[in-house]
Amino acid sequence: MDSHLRRTKIIATLGPATDRPGVLKRILEEGVDVVRLNLSHGAGEDHLRRAEEVRAVAAELGQEVAILADLQGPKIRITKFASAPVLLEPGQPFALECDANAPPGDVTRIGVSYLDLYKDVKPGDTLLLDDGLIALQVDRVEGTTIRTHVTIGGPLSDRKGINRLGGGLSLAALAEKDKNDIRLAARLGADFLAVSFAKCAADIEESRQLMRAAGGSAALVAKIERAEAVSALAEIIDASDAVMVARGDLGVEIGDAELPGIQKKIIRETLARNKVVITATQMMQSMVESPIPTRAEVLDVANAVLDGTDAVMLSQETAAGKHPEKAVAAMRRVCLGAERQFEPDGDLETKYQFDRTDQAIAMASMFLAGRIGVAAIVALTESGGTAQSLSRYRSSVPIYALSRRKAARRRMMLYRDVTPIDFDPHGVDATHAAKAAIQHLFNMRRLAEGERVILTHGDHTGQHGGTNTLKLLRVGPGGVAEGLSDL
Repeated sequence: MDSHLRRTKIIATLGPATDRPGVLKRILEEGVDVVRLNLSHGAGEDHLRRAEEVRAVAAELGQEVAILADLQGPKIRITKFASAPVLLEPGQPFALECDANAPPGDVTRIGVSYLDLYKDVKPGDTLLLDDGLIALQVDRVEGTTIRTHVTIGGPLSDRKGINRLGGGLSLAALAEKDKNDIRLAARLGADFLAVSFAKCAADIEESRQLMRAAGGSAALVAKIERAEAVSALAEIIDASDAVMVARGDLGVEIGDAELPGIQKKIIRETLARNKVVITATQMMQSMVESPIPTRAEVLDVANAVLDGTDAVMLSQETAAGKHPEKAVAAMRRVCLGAERQFEPDGDLETKYQFDRTDQAIAMASMFLAGRIGVAAIVALTESGGTAQSLSRYRSSVPIYALSRRKAARRRMMLYRDVTPIDFDPHGVDATHAAKAAIQHLFNMRRLAEGERVILTHGDHTGQHGGTNTLKLLRVGPGGVAEGLSDL
């Protein structure tokens, strides 16, 4: 399989479909780099079991696979109907009751999970239910009851989500369940923690503090799915390790017409601020049922790749779909096809800012790689920081990131263009470590005799944040590095 040539990473959500015998192994073989545990569904024991299975199957296959734990967040939902679904007709009155003791709903009224919703709305507001399939216009607020009329009707069933068009709901980013789930994510050794409905940097910092207090080291992923998050995008990116364009709720809040441009803006700004970006939600939704994607879905994935996203994500397609392996295989093929048309960034000198030595080394490496022709860039890295900086520049040169730290290698599974490789230079001086790294990659058939490579490292191997050297090497007979030249 040609998955090692693919630059864009694939995230697949686990669920009942991947619990079927052999399916997890097959989707990893098809090219999954990161698995997502959706903490909105299932018990803690289910997630712990799936995490253990991922580690075991990845070890069996000799692959690095990272785990992303995705918090439910404070999604507002209606409660349950006495008999569901109900059919709402345009023009009819419909009440939302913000009362913990609201009885089961009917065609005229329903309770809501967010009891302060009545404080956040006013007459004329539009409330969207079930990802925008149902629309209600607020007429008035009477006590804790929101009186509305239906503007877009249809069937409505239990526990569907509610959004306010334009955003503006004041509920906190972390519910009590999320705080418990952060502790669960730490227990299962999650490499990434996705924070749902983040609207400011403080939401990310609170999640990070709770994760560290629970003994976890997961990187923080901010899910951009509120209108307010778009306005606070720069501070959220800076507070996070990665950003996810969560297009479901975001599209409902800002409107479908605005979504494509906002997606491109989020990708562009995240890369410019040296962070990782994921594009998610309904990328190949038809493959929940169909064995092949639609042309529109192919174009959607390809456009995200061409825009420079680090990763694309499958949700229901793998968690509950009929064809998880085919969905992953289709996404892999589309990524590879789009990458063949991808044009590397030709304006490195003026487009990117850096304030650390390793970032300067990364920029210099990419500048040089684009002008002298090298087969690869090899980064000896302790934490993966240099590899992340290298990957931001979106060149056409593959990056091999050699690290002795398993946690760092798993985190690098989300970096576009980067292939993390287990390598321990501890106790060896920098020159010998460089030669050993080239020999290691040659033995793995990642490099061939006669190829030129750029190698970056620090003066002292195994030191966090110490990359300060760039070298040009040629792979000699038998993989021996020759003609070392400091640049």
